[in-house]
Amino acid sequence: MNLKRIFGGLLTMLGIAGLIYVAVLFVNTSGTTRDIKAIAIYGILCVIFFIAGISLVRTTKDEA
Repeated sequence: MNLKRIFGGLLTMLGIAGLIYVAVLFVNTSGTTRDIKAIAIYGILCVIFFIAGISLVRTTKDEA
């Protein structure tokens, strides 16, 4: 059981769920400055989580 791969998968799923949440916020926003700042911050964090998770899964080698 490789802990890095599990953590990478968890980060990837968290990033995907966050991006879906950002999309829902974007659709339901009223366009105020506060809403746009929240969407930008959440979106950037979710993209970072997603990229970090994908890179962890990709670079971790399977060893028996």
